[in-house]
Amino acid sequence: MPNFEITNASADDLTMLSEWAHEESWNPGLTDRHAFFATDPQGFLIGRLDGEPVSCVSVVRYGSGFGFLGFYLTRPHLRGRGYGIQLWRAGMARLERRNVGLDGVVAQQPNYRKSGFRSVWTNMRYEGLPPAGLPAPAGTELVDGRTVPFDRLAAYDRRFFPADRDSFLAPWIAHPTRTSLAAVRDGALRGLAVTRPCRTSSRIGPVYAESPEAAGSLISALAAADPGVPVAIDVPDVNPAAVRLAEQLGLTPSFETARMYTGPAPDIDHAGLFGITSLELG
Repeated sequence: MPNFEITNASADDLTMLSEWAHEESWNPGLTDRHAFFATDPQGFLIGRLDGEPVSCVSVVRYGSGFGFLGFYLTRPHLRGRGYGIQLWRAGMARLERRNVGLDGVVAQQPNYRKSGFRSVWTNMRYEGLPPAGLPAPAGTELVDGRTVPFDRLAAYDRRFFPADRDSFLAPWIAHPTRTSLAAVRDGALRGLAVTRPCRTSSRIGPVYAESPEAAGSLISALAAADPGVPVAIDVPDVNPAAVRLAEQLGLTPSFETARMYTGPAPDIDHAGLFGITSLELG
């Protein structure tokens, strides 16, 4: 009888998880694993069949009351044999008594609902080449996000995410393959966006801004940093202004997920959320 066991992932395993996600057309960031592993090194589980990795899930803890589930995959030739659900149960046990979030692909959403998750908005991935040179609002300056004191960045991020996540945010912004831009006016943060290289379109996330004009200028400037390369942004429909902006920028929808929670939807600044950070870790 085959031996199935669940183990913690190693740092090297996260490279494999990224490859599996690429095969599912999720277009993960080439360096996402560095921020992911730093956030919660024990939050990535691998199901091994006779020692061979066959399934995975990430169950990352944030603070004392929140968790995020992602990377829920079983190798295609072994689906339907119960390996995925065993891993799911182990992952959910790790997040017991927490409000758990996930961004679920359309095909899996009915199963997530059976497990107690409730949809609160839809993320639509918009891709394309936004126009260059969109101006920032009057009096607003776009600066390298790495030059902004980190405590200010972390406090700003907290407006848009249900828990503190300093250990995630620092490498997410600072990795040398990425470009981060902050919108600043009157000494205060008015926006933040980060772009990262991927296998196809570059991904921009998060996109936070006080207005569509500020968000558009951040997206335009980040796209200009790598001219000719399409960008992709996971836009939450809970912010209708974000959807309108994506369409005005000439981006087209390509991929859909649903943000789902087991508990009450966290109280965050939806009006300033123009693009989510990551489908895997929130």
